Amino acid sequence: MLRTQSPRTGVRQFLLGDHAFAQLLRFALVGGASNIAYLLLFLVCAGLGPLVANVVGSIVSTMIANELHRKLTFRAAGRIGWFTAQWEGGGLALIGLAVSTATLAGLEFMAPGLGEVTRAAAVLVVMAAVGGLRFLALRGLF
Repeated sequence: MLRTQSPRTGVRQFLLGDHAFAQLLRFALVGGASNIAYLLLFLVCAGLGPLVANVVGSIVSTMIANELHRKLTFRAAGRIGWFTAQWEGGGLALIGLAVSTATLAGLEFMAPGLGEVTRAAAVLVVMAAVGGLRFLALRGLF
């Protein structure tokens, strides 16, 4: 009797593949998880002001994402150490931090009455675009 593979097993094998699309899906899942961490940290630190909340949320969520990308997205744990991943990923994240901080400063200037959730959502949209560029850079495409 032939045994067929369950759809769940097929999806799992696809997601664990080394091809670019599987890596992109894992990159997006890790990014989503780190964005949730960012949002929670931003809201917890909002009393310190939006710029401080952004910096704290960005640093912690970036460290989480860098480690997950090293171990899960690109499976580079055997090739790249923790410090190197944080250094390289952190450098790319600094660009994101500069862009998100500029976004928050612009929102504060143009619409000072916005709530924290709206501010955080705006930063997440910007960070999604930066994340796409980061994926391409980490894949070595530029």
